[in-house]
Amino acid sequence: MSNVSNEESDIIINAFDGAVVARKKQHPSRAFAFEATFDLDRLGDTRNHGSEKPPLHFHPHQVEYIEVVQGQMILEIEGQEYLLTAGSGELPVRPWAQHRMYQPLAPTENNNVGHEAGTNSIVRFLVSGQETEEVFKLDSMSFQNWYGYQDEVVRTGAKMDMIQVLSIFDAGGTYPCLPWWVPFHRTVAYLGTIVVGRWLGGMLGYQPFYRKWTSDWSVACERMKTSFFQRRFASQSTKTS
Repeated sequence: MSNVSNEESDIIINAFDGAVVARKKQHPSRAFAFEATFDLDRLGDTRNHGSEKPPLHFHPHQVEYIEVVQGQMILEIEGQEYLLTAGSGELPVRPWAQHRMYQPLAPTENNNVGHEAGTNSIVRFLVSGQETEEVFKLDSMSFQNWYGYQDEVVRTGAKMDMIQVLSIFDAGGTYPCLPWWVPFHRTVAYLGTIVVGRWLGGMLGYQPFYRKWTSDWSVACERMKTSFFQRRFASQSTKTS
């Protein structure tokens, strides 16, 4: 299954048999904006359904904005947890701030999202990001390839390939966090992801963008051309990678 939308649709991500859907939104001053809908009942065990937290990560060049419009999610920033609901408004995540987003592990008094079938299993939120001159940045294409890769792993029963993960992360201006006790852990994580994901990954044949998951392949090619290690993947042919 491909998550690339056609020109008639505003859907940019459709993963896990429709359990994760994102629709593009227009924003006058940001690099991207979309509304994501998670059907937690349909996701089931696909993403561990809240049994464990996703890894911490950071974006060094952009502010990311999160706003929940239905249901509830927890946004953890630098160890502080924020319970976001439809009345919480937009919360910014500053550059280099370590963060992750996940559903509450237990229902709150006012909302039992994810614990009953039907509308209570739906979480909907808005995600957008600051514009930046960086070539590799967090935007719709990076989310397309990240969820496209996860969807393929689940469908095929394969294991996550860490080099592929780092290649996609780096192209999306996203870097996984190292333990706090590692000296200069943010800088090491940033540079290490570039070395492994972009340089080594490129030499070994790992692409940061794939045509089957990317709605604007010409833009993806222009970005890959800026890297000596990835320019060979920037083909405008009709071949599907």
